[in-house]
Amino acid sequence: MRASHEALIVIDVQNDFCPGGALAVEEGDQIVPEINAMMDDFATVVLTQDWHPAGHSSFASSHDGKNPLEMIDMPYGPQVLWPDHCVQGSAGAEFHNDLRLEPANLIIRKGMNPAIDSYSAFFENDQTTPTGLEGYLRGLGITHLTMVGLATDFCVYFSAVDAAKLGFDVTVIESACRGIDLNGSMQAAQNAMSAVAVKLV
Repeated sequence: MRASHEALIVIDVQNDFCPGGALAVEEGDQIVPEINAMMDDFATVVLTQDWHPAGHSSFASSHDGKNPLEMIDMPYGPQVLWPDHCVQGSAGAEFHNDLRLEPANLIIRKGMNPAIDSYSAFFENDQTTPTGLEGYLRGLGITHLTMVGLATDFCVYFSAVDAAKLGFDVTVIESACRGIDLNGSMQAAQNAMSAVAVKLV
């Protein structure tokens, strides 16, 4: 068992991000056994869950004439337009059937504001609206975070960088993550994580 100041953060292991889902990450389901096995090593396990209202502003279908994976400018900055995914209450938004849920101390839902996307477990994409996760972890005296999940180059990356900037010691277990790699996003994400002292193992 890891020390009590360590927590496991499991990012968005949901049906829509796994093979067959609306925004499938290749081999996304293959990380589930490793993540399940890791849960027993941590006293604190947090799961994040993308949880968008229908018609979310990050969906390409919300913008006339736009296609998935096109970029637009939003008030908070550049935004990739995604296929409709992880809509609240849908089967695609549910956690992968094989993911263990009983060890989770907390489930953080994100992306609920229809006007702002939310990749990070800590902040929405405006970089100012908090999810509440930081306060929860601080209240438990947690200083070290191990991150796993989907996708390496989006939600895991944004979560890891935000955590490092907040002063947490962050490790990303790459074998328990999978990425999308959109126009070189994997390499860019790895470089950016390394730049803020996130350990990639």
